[in-house]
Amino acid sequence: QVQLVESGGGSVQAGGSLRVSCATSGFTRMRACVAWFRQTPGKEREGVTSTYLGSGSTYYTNSVMGRFTISQDNAENTLYLQMNSLEPEDTAMYYCAAAIRSHCYGGRIWKGDFDYWGQGTQVTVSS
Repeated sequence: QVQLVESGGGSVQAGGSLRVSCATSGFTRMRACVAWFRQTPGKEREGVTSTYLGSGSTYYTNSVMGRFTISQDNAENTLYLQMNSLEPEDTAMYYCAAAIRSHCYGGRIWKGDFDYWGQGTQVTVSS
């Protein structure tokens, strides 16, 4: 049974940093595409970044390029999202997601491609 559990959200001032975590279990991590999404009320869930655990290849949406970094700790079965230079526009509920397949779709981080989701963790950036 695949499980994803996020943690580490919180409140920070603009320009600050935050790291959110996603503890994973129940699947062969080296054959999965995992991603971070975010969502604000009334808006579509937006793909932020994805990585294929087998190869380490990563993708980022333009708005976070150079500020956010996705990484993994294989020993701890944990996925991380390091967020630097945070902006009020980054305020959202952040979700990790996983899909069991042989690759991520390059250039596309779309919610419909993912089968498993965590419960989310709130990130609030104040100006």
